[in-house]
Amino acid sequence: MSQAQAIRIDRLLVYLRFARTRSVASALIASRALRRNRKHVLRSSELARIGDVLTLAVGGEVRVIEVLSLPARRGSPAEARTHYREVDGHGLDPTSQMPLAAAPPPPGQPCKDP
Repeated sequence: MSQAQAIRIDRLLVYLRFARTRSVASALIASRALRRNRKHVLRSSELARIGDVLTLAVGGEVRVIEVLSLPARRGSPAEARTHYREVDGHGLDPTSQMPLAAAPPPPGQPCKDP
């Protein structure tokens, strides 16, 4: 895949209007509230591609979206929605989905068991 068929994930979150700025998108990633294809996104510089499934924990809810096309800029909310589709629970394999709270801590960070 060429560079034109991929976009930084923090920029994608801004263009799709899940974050207002790239700083907010980076904070979302740092809080481990974002997964790409069932794996936690660890860096804002990771690339997203068409067909990737993003799981976001935003606003007290979990949203699962599939990237249909890569936007060239941040547009209106209606324009942003044309670049992804919401994936309901029927489109996912329930045996390989883990709840967000079950994710292990990043390397070097101690586990916080009660």
